[in-house]
Amino acid sequence: MKRWIPFLQADPVVSVLRLSGAIGTSGRGSLNDQSLAPLVERAFKRGKPAAVALLINSPGGSPVQSSLIAARIRRLADEKDIPVYAFVEDVAASGGYWLAVAADEIWADNSSILGSIGVISSSFGASELLAKHGVERRVYTAGKSKSQLDPFQPENPEDVTRLKVLLEDIHTNFINHVKSRRGDRLDPDSDVFTGEFWLGDRSVKLGLADGIGHLVPKMKEIFGEKVKFTTYGERKSWLQRIGANVAGDVLDSVEERAIFARYGL
Repeated sequence: MKRWIPFLQADPVVSVLRLSGAIGTSGRGSLNDQSLAPLVERAFKRGKPAAVALLINSPGGSPVQSSLIAARIRRLADEKDIPVYAFVEDVAASGGYWLAVAADEIWADNSSILGSIGVISSSFGASELLAKHGVERRVYTAGKSKSQLDPFQPENPEDVTRLKVLLEDIHTNFINHVKSRRGDRLDPDSDVFTGEFWLGDRSVKLGLADGIGHLVPKMKEIFGEKVKFTTYGERKSWLQRIGANVAGDVLDSVEERAIFARYGL
C-alpha cells in the first residue's frame, strides 16, 4: 500500500531469479535463453527492483546458452542500472559459473562448488562391437569432413585434432568472459582456468567469489531489514509437481544427474 501513497518511500524490493539445473536446449528442465528470457525481463522491469539476485545451482552445459543468458542479464543490468548479486547453492560450475560471473558480486556457502572453467566433449566408440556382431556401418557424404567423430567408425586422429581446436577456442571465450568480469579480483598467483573446481572458502581466496554469504541476510545487510523479495522461476507442470514423468523427461533427468555427479552431487 505504501508504494502507492505519494511522498512515502517504499520498501526496497529485490527480484530473485532462480537458475537451477543443467544448461542446454533440450529437456523441459534445462536452462536456456528462450525459456528464461520472459523471467529475466520481468525480474529487471517489474516493480523497479533495487537489485536482482541470482540463485544459482547449475553444473553447466551448453556454452552458447550460458553466454546468451549471461549476456541478457548484463544488458538489462546496464540498461536499468540495477546491481546484480549471485548466490551459489550446491554448485556453480562450468556454464553455471559462466552465469554467476554475470553478477557484480558472487556469494557462496562454505560447501558450495565453484569453478570448472574448462570445456568438455564426451562420446563413445562402438566400431569393434559392430564388427564383432557382423554389422557394417555405411555412411555416404558430400564433403570430405562432413562425417566426423562417428562413434560407429574407428576414431580418426584428424577429427580429434579439429575437435580439440574447437574446444580450445571455446575455452578461450570462457576465460575472456571471466577475466572481463573479475580480472582484478582473481588471484594473480593461481591458475583458475585449468578446469578444476573448489569449495566456497577456497573460491573466495582465489577470487572466484566475493565472500561467504546467503541470500536473505546479505540482502538485508545491504538494503536494510525491510527489504522485500519477489521470486521468478520456471513453473513446473502439474504432472511434474506430482512426480509423473514421460519417458523423455526421465532420460533428461538421468542426463542431468550425470552432469551433477561430476561434482560429487
